[in-house]
Amino acid sequence: MYPEEFRYSKDHEWIRADGELGRLGITDYAQKQLGDVVFLELPDVGRTLAAGERFGTVESVKEVNSALASKPEVVNQDPHGEAWMIVVRVADPSSLDGLMDAKSYAAFVEGEGR
Repeated sequence: MYPEEFRYSKDHEWIRADGELGRLGITDYAQKQLGDVVFLELPDVGRTLAAGERFGTVESVKEVNSALASKPEVVNQDPHGEAWMIVVRVADPSSLDGLMDAKSYAAFVEGEGR
């Protein structure tokens, strides 16, 4: 259900790292909790995010999925694919080590439903 190559946060965000870049979005679980997504506000390209802010690690925004602005419903339709939100440069790749793998995240989500 959750892609194995992703890492997951307790805030229901995912990251797929590729070297020093990471593509981020929200999980299928998150989009189901939100219901129909009708609006998104994404950060400006070039913005630096601090640890604990938004996606929880020091990152600078390199790219924004601007297609989501006119089609936010894609978040509900394909949260782990076309609905990626931003691409970031991860300042400290070891910070991703603290995130959950797919199996751990699935167990975490199961525990939230109780």
